[in-house]
Amino acid sequence: MTCKKYPLPLNRQEVARSWSQRGYSCDVFIDPPGREWNDFVHSTNELVTVVEGKLRMNIEGEEVIAEPGDEVFIPKEACHSVKNIHHGTTKWLYGYD
Repeated sequence: MTCKKYPLPLNRQEVARSWSQRGYSCDVFIDPPGREWNDFVHSTNELVTVVEGKLRMNIEGEEVIAEPGDEVFIPKEACHSVKNIHHGTTKWLYGYD
């Protein structure tokens, strides 16, 4: 589910360009410590890349820890949750195809 794809420091424009070429949008979330997004299901595939901080993701029962530069693929219709487990703010990119 995860692959270390982008070099650090992460360049948001580079990620957006890569995702656009693959048919994905690219937006940003900035979450305070402990922020949770629970039990989401989308009708499209989703990509997530951490810019700074750390996320714990649960995708259909599989736990993934995502750190800066990691790209995580979430298949359409997969139930997933995301939590900022960093001691500070986590900034992450997400996009849908």
